[in-house]
Amino acid sequence: MKYALFLGCTIPVRGQNYEMSAREVAKKLDINFVDIPEFSCCGFPIKSTNSEASLVMAARNLAIAAKKGEKICTLCNACTSVLTEANKELSENKELREKVNKELKKIGLEYKPGVEIKHFARILYEDVGVDKIEKKLDKKLDKIKMSVHYGCHYLRPEELYDGFDDPENPSSLDNLVAVTGVAVVDYRNKLECCGGAILGVEEDIALSMAKDKLDNVTRNKVDALVTICPFCSIMYEDNQRKIESKFNVEYNLPVLYYPQVLGLAMGVEPKLLGFRLNKVKANNVLEKAGVEM
Repeated sequence: MKYALFLGCTIPVRGQNYEMSAREVAKKLDINFVDIPEFSCCGFPIKSTNSEASLVMAARNLAIAAKKGEKICTLCNACTSVLTEANKELSENKELREKVNKELKKIGLEYKPGVEIKHFARILYEDVGVDKIEKKLDKKLDKIKMSVHYGCHYLRPEELYDGFDDPENPSSLDNLVAVTGVAVVDYRNKLECCGGAILGVEEDIALSMAKDKLDNVTRNKVDALVTICPFCSIMYEDNQRKIESKFNVEYNLPVLYYPQVLGLAMGVEPKLLGFRLNKVKANNVLEKAGVEM
């Protein structure tokens, strides 16, 4: 399998461990990532204030992928949603497509329907499959308990994702984590938003939302929280100390990207999976996995 890897804005700056671990896992599963330097922001940050500009930004990325004949693999939930929605709108609306292409023509590009966009977790679940993943494992992480956070845009809006998973009762990410041997622990308000979408305008509310999730997860004494979205990770990991200070609580909860968990089970060295870059150190997880940093 071959995909153009779309990193978006957050991962190269604040989620390098996500990229590192995704690349290592991809190698193990014979997934070839193609790097396209011309990719830029997906358009999500300005969608609420300038939807037209956001659409053109998304279309530009899609046009670049199409020109190179590549399918797109995303790591960020928001990038997945914006690119997929733009693809759907432009494919179905000829008038809108012509309007956007008028702008793209200025930079020598043209959007054409047909580009495939998939989140890396969906590729692992749907195209690789849990059975094949299990055959690639080096060990079972059966001494470890984790909870899972899907994030808002991974499965919503439902109509964008062809019924891939049930947005009200999802199981795909739980199954991907469980195949490693990890005990997946459910918790209250599992599908609630991390708060990241309003962090820039209502920080107190955003941090309160993240706190509620951290409260519910740590109540079950799990070893880590697993995410597949860089900004969700920022809310739960990067802002964890701020939340602890603001609300006089203590969590010390490692927040791991799914490819880091899968990589451990595949026998990849923690250094290659970017564990040194985790803000909340996952030493307990590594110890239970029987590996050293």
